[in-house]
Amino acid sequence: MMSADQENLDMTHRDITLLLAGAADEVEIGIAPYQAVIRGGRRRRARRWAIAAATTLVLAGSTGATLALAGLPGEGGNRVAPAATQPASPEARHVYVPQRTTLATGIDQGKKWRVHIDVWGVPRDETEARLQLDAMRRSGERPPVRQASDLVGKTSYFVGRSVGDGKSSTIMFNTVKKVEPMSAGDSQFAAVPLDPGTSGPDRLVVGQVAKSTEQVTCTWKDGTTSVVHRVPGYDVNGDQGVIRPAAGSPQNWFVCLGPKGTGSKSVGVPK
Repeated sequence: MMSADQENLDMTHRDITLLLAGAADEVEIGIAPYQAVIRGGRRRRARRWAIAAATTLVLAGSTGATLALAGLPGEGGNRVAPAATQPASPEARHVYVPQRTTLATGIDQGKKWRVHIDVWGVPRDETEARLQLDAMRRSGERPPVRQASDLVGKTSYFVGRSVGDGKSSTIMFNTVKKVEPMSAGDSQFAAVPLDPGTSGPDRLVVGQVAKSTEQVTCTWKDGTTSVVHRVPGYDVNGDQGVIRPAAGSPQNWFVCLGPKGTGSKSVGVPK
């Protein structure tokens, strides 16, 4: 007979993450799983994004609270973006092929790099969900669910990067039923090495902000800063960091790339 200790050891990290995510939906977040700093204001229920690397996901709110945590999959708060009338077919709803937006691209040390976001449409039933999960797996994207039916009624987001001829590597991802609109001054971002095959400094910062945000300032550990501004469309100019919309996403997205040899210190968003 297997002991209780052995059964606990057999639980996978994904199982534990999913259980914690379910429990977290019932409470407000206080002290985050990793280092957290709360600078005042009322505690707010955080939007939880999973991160695909051993790094830090940061949420900063207009309430003045800043949390650094390991993101968990889950739903947003009670505020929901207005739902548009959806086309009938799964193909028109982007259930089997996601809407992809290039967020930034450039050349670093002779290698071309690119950051993109994939937004998968909402499956309406288990059949659509199974076909969507198969398509996700073929593309190398794995949602934080135990089975295909968990995708029904939910939108999935994957932010990835690629460098040179290497395959795309996921930075952060989420599968949610409801989306909480972000307010002025809110931000949520991940800082990772530019090249997924290295353990270098976290000089690539990718995040989301409210649609109204005009400017984001990325501060680096060497004391320098990078400032990105909002653009109205989807055109990408190489090596020019901007805040841009992403097809299928209710928020705008930004990308900052720091100087060689330094990492991310902070991100500032005006209220």
